[in-house]
Amino acid sequence: MPGNPQRANRNKSDNPEQSALAPFPLDPSLEVNLQELGRRIGHSSDIVVRRFTNESLGSLELAFIYIDGLVNADVVNQGVLQPLLETTKLNSEFISAADAFHVIKNQMLPIGGVKEGNTLEALLPMLFDGYTLILLGGLQAGMAAATSGWEKRGINEPTSQGVIRGPKEGFTESLRTGTSMLRRRLKTPDLRIEEYKIGQRTQTGVALVYLEGIASEQVLKEIRRRLNAINTDSILESNYIEEFIQDGGLTPFPTIQNTERPDAMAGGILEGQVGIIIDGTPFALLAPSTFFNFFQSSEDYYQRYDITSFLRLIRYSAFFVSMLLPALYIAVTTFHQEMLPTTLLISLAAQREGVPLPALAEALLMELTFDVLREAGVRMPRTIGPAISIVGALVLGQAAVQAGLVSAAMVIVVSFTAISNFVIPSLAIANSIRLIRFVMMFIAATLGLFGIMSFLIVLLIHMAGLRSFGVPYLSPVAPMVPRYLKDIFIRVPLWDMTMRPKTILGRETRRQGDKQKPKPQGEDHA
Repeated sequence: MPGNPQRANRNKSDNPEQSALAPFPLDPSLEVNLQELGRRIGHSSDIVVRRFTNESLGSLELAFIYIDGLVNADVVNQGVLQPLLETTKLNSEFISAADAFHVIKNQMLPIGGVKEGNTLEALLPMLFDGYTLILLGGLQAGMAAATSGWEKRGINEPTSQGVIRGPKEGFTESLRTGTSMLRRRLKTPDLRIEEYKIGQRTQTGVALVYLEGIASEQVLKEIRRRLNAINTDSILESNYIEEFIQDGGLTPFPTIQNTERPDAMAGGILEGQVGIIIDGTPFALLAPSTFFNFFQSSEDYYQRYDITSFLRLIRYSAFFVSMLLPALYIAVTTFHQEMLPTTLLISLAAQREGVPLPALAEALLMELTFDVLREAGVRMPRTIGPAISIVGALVLGQAAVQAGLVSAAMVIVVSFTAISNFVIPSLAIANSIRLIRFVMMFIAATLGLFGIMSFLIVLLIHMAGLRSFGVPYLSPVAPMVPRYLKDIFIRVPLWDMTMRPKTILGRETRRQGDKQKPKPQGEDHA
């Protein structure tokens, strides 16, 4: 059973500052209920309140409340207003208010979802979700008809995780669109979706998605506990959830993946991970995640295993280049010149002749310049952003070399480092490397190669101690499980990947049958 879906915030005494109104049970008087409703939500121009009494209703009073822009006007008119106003079954001379309530709910509304509520606290969240509230005079209960229908962005290609071969659709800001995209890929009754409302003021919908029997119960229990423990007034993006529930809050390494791709999330769920979709953002979360998950792309499984293995090795190489290359350049040119071949040393010395700055200052100047250009490229209008970034990089780089502020070799080092950073498919781990690179540069400028190696050992020990919802961050390398290395540094053919990795599941389950290697007909019996 799920922990406590629908409610994630309990400790009222610890709640963030918010309006503290006493619960209001519905009153038999419709006028009193509408007055209290107006007092609680104000008289905003987008809130529509309509009261009806006519001959067919007798003395029975009805009121409809909905928020313009959050409802589908056609559904409200044809599915709620029209059936109620044209009926002759609700004349108060022949039917009581309680019977009218059940007739309306069970017989008259041609709408998929109708919910009841006895207090304004129960009805108001549904009003803000696009439901139409129906209140009856003489009755201490109300109902909410599902009439949601606001403007939504269409499904487009993911902007941060593009592929050459594979699906071109990404999540949108709609929670229900996201869950439907997963349902379309995972047509199994084992797919489970649990929904939560998190954030006292935003009441953001959060869906926990997993496969029953494949996802670890221990991991699910821990994720539910952490979601239920979130006590905040707002959730506006998936990073809010990520920071509240991820392990190792002070580590530079991410322990939860984010993705815009429904196929990547479906693949993770099939591997035993748990998906978290948040209403209002196209970025969903996958947990638990190991260090090696951040170097895998959904495209790895859409092309041959040999080219995928080659690209995986390129990504790991790019990881080390991105993290270490400027630091190694600083250390070698400052402390360990004897390690360089004589001709290379003379070439570098000639380039640095006349440069007034030490190697560390050179590297910092170029790295910060590149980060400024990249940040400016993100903020600029898309039509001119890339052009300005390219021109800025070329002009500034060339001008800096000609002015004698930096050497040409340093420009090459920083440029190759920046390009290597973009090879890594996950932006989260790429950003971590950007921060670690600066620390490495300072250590290299003070302690040389000895300092770099010492920091790498400290970093490795730190990573070995990390956990992602109980799963070792470096698994299956540490602790080493050789048979689960088939999809880590390289990828073996799909027909050889018969079992799901135990590192994430906590148990080993079969993914497919044995002996599926393609052979000519007749060889099987040879």
